[in-house]
Amino acid sequence: MVRIKPGPHNHGRGRSTMHPFVASPPTLRNKEFDPPMDKQHPQQQWREAVIAYAEAINRYVAQGRAQGWDDLEEPQAAATEHLLDAWLAALRAINRPGVEPAQRQLFREAWPPAHLPLVPLFEEQAQGIGNLLLLDDGSLLARIGMPFDRGQVLRIDDQGVTPVIGVEHFGRCPQRRYYALANAEGVRVTDGWGGPQVARLAWPHGLEGLPAGYPFDPLDLPPVPTALLPFPDGQRVLLVSSDGIFVLAASGATRLLPRQAEILDELRQGTDPDDIVLGLAMEHAALSPDGRLIALGEQCGRHLVLDEQFKPIAEVGPASEYPHFALFNRRGDQLILNACHFYRGGTVGVRVADLPGLDTGFYSEDPRTPLLQDGARIYAGVARDSEYIVGDAHGYLRAFGEDGSEHWQHYLGSTISAMDISADGRTLAVASHAGFISLIALDSGRPQWQIGTGAHGEVRRWVCWKGFEQPLAW
Repeated sequence: MVRIKPGPHNHGRGRSTMHPFVASPPTLRNKEFDPPMDKQHPQQQWREAVIAYAEAINRYVAQGRAQGWDDLEEPQAAATEHLLDAWLAALRAINRPGVEPAQRQLFREAWPPAHLPLVPLFEEQAQGIGNLLLLDDGSLLARIGMPFDRGQVLRIDDQGVTPVIGVEHFGRCPQRRYYALANAEGVRVTDGWGGPQVARLAWPHGLEGLPAGYPFDPLDLPPVPTALLPFPDGQRVLLVSSDGIFVLAASGATRLLPRQAEILDELRQGTDPDDIVLGLAMEHAALSPDGRLIALGEQCGRHLVLDEQFKPIAEVGPASEYPHFALFNRRGDQLILNACHFYRGGTVGVRVADLPGLDTGFYSEDPRTPLLQDGARIYAGVARDSEYIVGDAHGYLRAFGEDGSEHWQHYLGSTISAMDISADGRTLAVASHAGFISLIALDSGRPQWQIGTGAHGEVRRWVCWKGFEQPLAW
């Protein structure tokens, strides 16, 4: 497997390296954001700095992969902090009402998107984006703010930004048909976005699946969803939260994690019920496309796979310290499982046909669970035909095949927080902790300013920052 040597990183919202793309400066005619393009003008300085850095990084990566990294020095970016006021003023100007789409495109060419120049603004203005979906009409559904932030759900399209009233969290089934929409009152399931309600489900009270006769306390508040995944039947929802992983149904909630058997073992060993930890960290889960399998886990223990009766059929040892992420491929016949340690991680793959009875330990060398990707701590991912695309803690999208072969990398910057892909596999939506949403046309060719190794072009970026009345299109 070919690996790209990582450069120095400031994780989360800040800098990470590795970058592809570029062209001659366009001639613009909108005086609001396009004054004369002499070399002293901020617009021209920005463009030249961003493109030069992208070209240098891409050249550096190509040389490193071809001849090794030992004698190479990572390129440094030109100073751009003095250009930030002009960039922000231009961004606000191009987002005023009445600006034509053609002018917006010229703005992107004149002020090409970049991550590193904006790092000085992140401390006060950046915010994570906790969830993101591409709707079938091409619009975006986004939760601005991470799950435990107060946050706001917005629908974003070429016409503007619209708040989604009464919805605090959302999710969609693997078949893209059913949507889960949640607020403090519960979870409702609709048949299609904006379609009729087909189920209304209550939040768990927190005592489900706990051993009877012990003084456990119910939850004071509804769980905060890390993920809401409707089943393909539209009648149940998989709830992932730090208070536990549950299946919600009309008949009530079923606890999946923490498992009752493990809680009973602790009690039998004499652990005081008050000392038993029911909360989860790094909680995660994935539904198979047909809804018959659930892959789930949290930082303590191994990866777990349940059948449609919620019975364990496999326990898979992680390739790093802490289980962190799960994803089925599009056909539903393979599963990848990521575990992390600090800002790195390892991802194993397992064929669904090999799951029944599979029981492997940490760092297992079992041929049924090969290491498919080494290095990424995965926070979000999607699958398209024979390919996984994952987002890591360093701001990269990393694509690899079901056999583990590296396909491409694409740099956005900051920790990748959410991701979705269109039904046809041609459009990718990605969000980051820096407060960016990037809409990427896959296999469309690379712009000059893009850092990466794949032929993919961002067609729109939204800046979703604190202090903005709404996301601004870039």
